Amino acid sequence: MSQAVGAEEDGQPLHVTSRLHAFNRFELKYLVPVEQAAEIRDELGERMDRDLNSPVGGYGVWSLYYDSPQLRFYWEKIEGLKFRRKLRIRHYGDLDGVTDESPVCVEIKQRVNRVTQKRRITLPYGVARRLCDGRETVDHTAKESAFIQEVLELVVRLNLQPTAITGYQREALVGRDADTGLRVTFDRRIRGRDRDFLFGTPTPENRFTIPPHMSVMEIKVNERTPHWITDLVARRNLSLVRISKYVQSVEAFGLAPRSVFHIHEADFPPPAPIEQQPHTLLKAGAQ
Repeated sequence: MSQAVGAEEDGQPLHVTSRLHAFNRFELKYLVPVEQAAEIRDELGERMDRDLNSPVGGYGVWSLYYDSPQLRFYWEKIEGLKFRRKLRIRHYGDLDGVTDESPVCVEIKQRVNRVTQKRRITLPYGVARRLCDGRETVDHTAKESAFIQEVLELVVRLNLQPTAITGYQREALVGRDADTGLRVTFDRRIRGRDRDFLFGTPTPENRFTIPPHMSVMEIKVNERTPHWITDLVARRNLSLVRISKYVQSVEAFGLAPRSVFHIHEADFPPPAPIEQQPHTLLKAGAQ
C-alpha cells in the first residue's frame, strides 16, 4: 500500500512543498458493532464518497504515544481539562518493511474546549525518532521552526517517553458538494502494546484493547454536523462515547486504574453463534 495514505486525514498529500500542516474540527465518536458499522457505511455511501486513499477493506493506522512518567497527558484526558495536548508519531499502512526512510507524521493533537486541533509535520521515521527520542533539533525550514521547537520543549520539559502503541484498520468516507468538510471513519481491530515501541519490530505482541467485534465510528466536521447525519444517528439509536484509544490502551495494559471511560468487554458481549440465536431456536422448536 502506498505510504501516501498518510495524508488522508485532511486531504493534504505528503509530497507538497511544505511538510507542515494544521487543521481544526469537531469530532463525534460512537461505539458500534462491526456488522452494524458495515450497514451504516453502506448507507452513508449513498451520499458520501470513499476517500481516494482508502482502499476496500481499509488501511492500517499505527500511533506511538508519548507521555510523562506520571502519565500527564493521560490524566489530563481523564480529568477533562479544557485545554490538553498529546504527542505521537503516526504511520499509515502496514508496518512490514518500515525503515528509517519511511514517511511518518510527528503530531501534536490538542483539545481546546470542544474543538480538536492537529498540527503535524511529515518526516522520515529515523528523523522523527531523533526528534522525539533523541531530543535533537532536526533539519527544518523557517516555517517549521515553531512546531519543531514546541515538540522539543514538550519532550524535554515533561521528560516524555514512548508509552503505548495503538493500531487499527480504518475505512474513510468524505462528503460531497455542500458536505465537503464532512468525514466519517470506521476503525476496527483496535489493538496495541506497551513495549517494543519500534514500528518495525518483528512479531510484536499486540493485543485487542477494544473487543474485536466492536468498531469506533467517528464523525468529523469543520463546523456543523449535516442534519441528515444527525437523523441517521438518531434513527440507529447511536450514543456518543467519550473514548480515547490511547486511554483505553493505558488502562488495558495496567499502566493506570480503569476509569469510568474504560470500555469493558463484559459490557459488550460478542454476538451469539448462529445456532444459539433465538430465531434458530424457535425454528427448531416449531419443527
